[in-house]
Amino acid sequence: MKTTQILIAGFGGQGILFAGKFLAYKGLLEDLQVSWLPSYGPEMRGGTANCNVILSEEAVGSPIVTDPDVLIAMNLPSLEKYESTVVPGGQIYVDSTLISKKVERSDVQVFYIPATKMANDAGVPTLANMVMMGCVLKNNPELTFDGTAETMQKLVPAKKANLVELNMKALEAGRDYAG
Repeated sequence: MKTTQILIAGFGGQGILFAGKFLAYKGLLEDLQVSWLPSYGPEMRGGTANCNVILSEEAVGSPIVTDPDVLIAMNLPSLEKYESTVVPGGQIYVDSTLISKKVERSDVQVFYIPATKMANDAGVPTLANMVMMGCVLKNNPELTFDGTAETMQKLVPAKKANLVELNMKALEAGRDYAG
């Protein structure tokens, strides 16, 4: 596996940090070197939030993602801010429920996923982040869907164990999305 730099961005309350933690924890369980660096504005819910995740077989030198291989944009300001930073040949995932603008670049793979709508339709309205993660795992050759249940069981606290099944439902919806 090459080093994969992932930037997840949106607004507070969308589960940006949890999505990043999920990818980082999954990487740990797969014996990868991992960096997880959350960042959020002072407003928390409704403010800006982003998360830098680096997965690698080699030691990670810096936790800051400046040239992401993968961008997950959960709102329009995030797409506008980070679209230009994705490396040529990289991937951009767009929550097309909330973002109608199209990616202007032709040198990246773009995935338009109506994650917020899909989460609502699946009865898990707060888990659009996990719908996006399912798509990322499906379309990224360095990552796989294997081990997601184990990761989720270890990541979700015991007092919220009922959320494991809901998160898995959202991940599977994203993985199975054929759009």
